Amino acid sequence: MRVLLVAYDNASYTHWFPQGLAYIAAVLLKEGHDVRIYNQDKFHYPDSHLTAYLDKNRFDIVGVSVIAGYYQYRKLLKISDAINQSKNRPFYILGGHGPSPEPDFFIKRSLADAVIMGEGENTIIDLIETIGAKRRLADVKGIAFRDGEKVIINEKQPLIENIDSIPPPAYDLFPMHYYGLRRAPHATKFDFVIDVISGRGCKFKCTFCYRMDEGFRPRSSEAIIDEIKFLKDKYGITYVTFADELLMSSVERTEALCKSFIKAGLNIKWSCNGRLNYAKSDVLKLMKQAGCMFINYGVEAMDDQVLKNMKKALTVKQIIEGVEATLKVGVSPGLNIIFGNIGDNKETLNKGVEFLLKYDDGAQLRTIRPVTPYPGCPLYYSAIEKGLLKDCEDFYENKHTNSDLVAVNFTNLDDEEFHKCLLKANTKLIENYFRKKSRVIIKQAKKLYLEKDTSFRGFRQL
Repeated sequence: MRVLLVAYDNASYTHWFPQGLAYIAAVLLKEGHDVRIYNQDKFHYPDSHLTAYLDKNRFDIVGVSVIAGYYQYRKLLKISDAINQSKNRPFYILGGHGPSPEPDFFIKRSLADAVIMGEGENTIIDLIETIGAKRRLADVKGIAFRDGEKVIINEKQPLIENIDSIPPPAYDLFPMHYYGLRRAPHATKFDFVIDVISGRGCKFKCTFCYRMDEGFRPRSSEAIIDEIKFLKDKYGITYVTFADELLMSSVERTEALCKSFIKAGLNIKWSCNGRLNYAKSDVLKLMKQAGCMFINYGVEAMDDQVLKNMKKALTVKQIIEGVEATLKVGVSPGLNIIFGNIGDNKETLNKGVEFLLKYDDGAQLRTIRPVTPYPGCPLYYSAIEKGLLKDCEDFYENKHTNSDLVAVNFTNLDDEEFHKCLLKANTKLIENYFRKKSRVIIKQAKKLYLEKDTSFRGFRQL
């Protein structure tokens, strides 16, 4: 079958590599299907261009994958309109974190024919074979589908236990040099950056986090190394961002992976998502030796009761010790804090601000965002139980209008006061960031004019 996978434009100047689509493309190619990628992301095509493209080119299947963001939801509606208006409209499949927990709502809003719920590699093959053979969609595990005015939700697809058995992403179908231009912390002007996953899932159960699949399934060190070597050799990649939920899933796993990188002589820069309870000095030194430049930490709050309420499985003491250890070995910590969880107030917000001011190393501009109860996460169902949210439609159509505005308020502050507190907090953080940046630039200027630094290349940003 002829399959078109849509890499939509999320209004970024450069985009993250669409790993999910690339994995789906790989299994489809392996089964002998004709796969094309529609790169709206690279070319910033208007949505009407997709309609015209589908009118001129016949496909049996069109697929779109989205996460659960406010922008992505509204973009999906526009992409869906473009697909549905085509004279040669193919069978339309949705996938990703967005539609997986609430497929009924997404099918009705997008008029898609089916939603793949959760992990898609096995499901997409079963679904396309069923469509080709004109068999019953009700027999395909892992999908929801439109049956007239009704939406039928089938039973789940079993997880792929050995994820090393999945073919590597179909890199050849994508404009890799375009994706390599995306920046990452401590990447130079000469680095090419690309995203790789080290595993799937997460063994922790934070209340604000939606996981499509339970548990954690790591890739083998050998498979990861082979993929990175391929990316270096073929595309000149020099920096890898591990984009999965948690590379630092344990001390033992992190150490084993780093030792394998060193033994293989990868000589690659990389960043990852980490856990502060595993951020011990010996582990961090090994990570730095293996090429780690930046660890993105989910701090979330600097109050033990709030951390306990969100089931973060961290304490303030662990957070401070882990961040200090990370900075001491010379690795940048990405410090993520959210506000508005159950138990949050002005005092807990100020604790977060003071923490960021103290430990920010200037690698990234960090601001504090409101917690958002995305459909599927425990906090979403808690909001419905408390009467703060009606359902998925209420979330997407009324409440979640922007990631920096409160969608559901779990605090005792009213929404206006909530936003005033965030404005005050983020003003401090933004001013601090640009003070540090201005000091760096002025230092460069002094070196230029007082020391005649001929290596200077102009006051310009990447």
